[in-house]
Amino acid sequence: MSSAKYIFVTGGVTSSLGKGIISASLGKLLQSRGYSVTIQKLDPYLNIDPGTLNPYEHGECYVTDDGAETDLDLGHYERFLDITTSQLNNVTTGRIYHTVITKEREGAFLGKTVQVVPHITDEIKRNFQLLDENGQYDIIITEIGGCVGDIESLPFLEAVRQFRWEMPPNDTLVIHLTLVPFLKAAGELKTKPTQHSVKMLSEAGIQPDILVCRSEHPLTPDIRKKVALFCNVNVNSVIESIDADSIYDVPLLMKKEKLDERVLAKLKLPQKNEPDLESWKIFLGKLKNPTREITVGVVGKYVELPDAYKSIAEAFVHAGVENECKVKVKWIHSEHITEENIGSALAGLDGVLVAPGFGKRGIEGKITAIKYVRENNIPFFGICLGMQCAVIEFGRNVLGIKDATSSEIDKDSPNPVIDMMESQKKVTQKGGTMRLGAYTCEIAKGTKAYTIYGKTKISERHRHRYEFNNKYLDKYTKSGMIASGINPDGNLVEIIELKDHPFFIGVQFHPELKSRALRPHPLFVKFVKASIEYSIKKNELKLTQ
Repeated sequence: MSSAKYIFVTGGVTSSLGKGIISASLGKLLQSRGYSVTIQKLDPYLNIDPGTLNPYEHGECYVTDDGAETDLDLGHYERFLDITTSQLNNVTTGRIYHTVITKEREGAFLGKTVQVVPHITDEIKRNFQLLDENGQYDIIITEIGGCVGDIESLPFLEAVRQFRWEMPPNDTLVIHLTLVPFLKAAGELKTKPTQHSVKMLSEAGIQPDILVCRSEHPLTPDIRKKVALFCNVNVNSVIESIDADSIYDVPLLMKKEKLDERVLAKLKLPQKNEPDLESWKIFLGKLKNPTREITVGVVGKYVELPDAYKSIAEAFVHAGVENECKVKVKWIHSEHITEENIGSALAGLDGVLVAPGFGKRGIEGKITAIKYVRENNIPFFGICLGMQCAVIEFGRNVLGIKDATSSEIDKDSPNPVIDMMESQKKVTQKGGTMRLGAYTCEIAKGTKAYTIYGKTKISERHRHRYEFNNKYLDKYTKSGMIASGINPDGNLVEIIELKDHPFFIGVQFHPELKSRALRPHPLFVKFVKASIEYSIKKNELKLTQ
């Protein structure tokens, strides 16, 4: 059995209260005290993973090094703790049931009736401990998705109840995140939603040890006492989580509320030392005191829901801090871009990132945007489909291949400059079958990519089925598009760039997934730097006119 201590984070009243941010912030505080920490997310939906979910449904699908398609909260865990997560860090009800039913088909239960209790709950409990099979962690934080009271969450809560009963005292702890709303008409905070939420959790057999109360206003001592009294917790275990300017403020706010101290006391763990958050404070100082500001356009097809591009948005925050610059992101829907309005659509931008995506919707708008920035020397960064669109645009408008396209858009095209990978052509299953996870890329010396990375061999995460069609590589190279990064195993083009352009880079992988708060991704850092330089030149030109 694992020797780690287990913290379970549940939520009530409403979704989107920020369990992921609270979990990541607590993990950061415990890690900064010298403890080895990891975090996992258990999601109650029946999909095997988020890979087949529409971004409008679920936000972005985060991909790990080992090729797992996971919940976007794993991005927060990695960005805050600078750890590498895996398949084991995200488990859905679908995966739990799939494992149990597969075992049943194999005869593992010897003809017994397979039930939610004990078989499903046993599998959930097994997943609690899988992360620490090698005993490398002191603390494992498990975030339970959804809300207390949701039907689909009940097996997870029952598994937590059983697990707590089976484990030694002081080896487990439950933090319940809830809402204390402010009623404007009454002019006061209301604790009843929190009371009801804790009551529902108690009905599932779980008494929370610590309450984290989300609120728009500070909790008064009287409110804290009331919550403590009616929810059966200590007053000093009622933690205020007030709305913050930035998610990166939350670890310091939780430290101020002594959340980490309460957790360590209840788990009977020594408070080794004060959290070392000096570098985090420096990061926050730069975040809140930029020396300049730029505006970058993100051209995508899911821009109505910024969570669809969550990692890109956060990577811009990290790169902005590195450049001591505030990066304002203008979200531009690619379906709304036309040849007629392109000038106004991209007016005032200092750089343009064309975002990933799937399917033909909005493709022509992306291609039009790339043509405009290429011809006007505006810094350009294309990710995955963004890179593929850059290849198509160059083929059409520079090489003169007017019908250049991707076989994703037109499977019968005579000029598929982007084509389905050979390994994908016989794949019929949708979930978890793309080229997923970390792959090696070799970078040619003397290229912009080499200047940015400073090395010839890198590893980046992928999520795609289509690739640059190498039949056209010679034509592209002769006309000035350099294939500066190649995967050595399949000879796949991973990075393209233009020689005679201030910054024009497209990558087949997803660099945003490896950007960290304290270790920003170099591609984003250099793209922001190029956008700053473009902004300065643009303003200087205005002054001379």
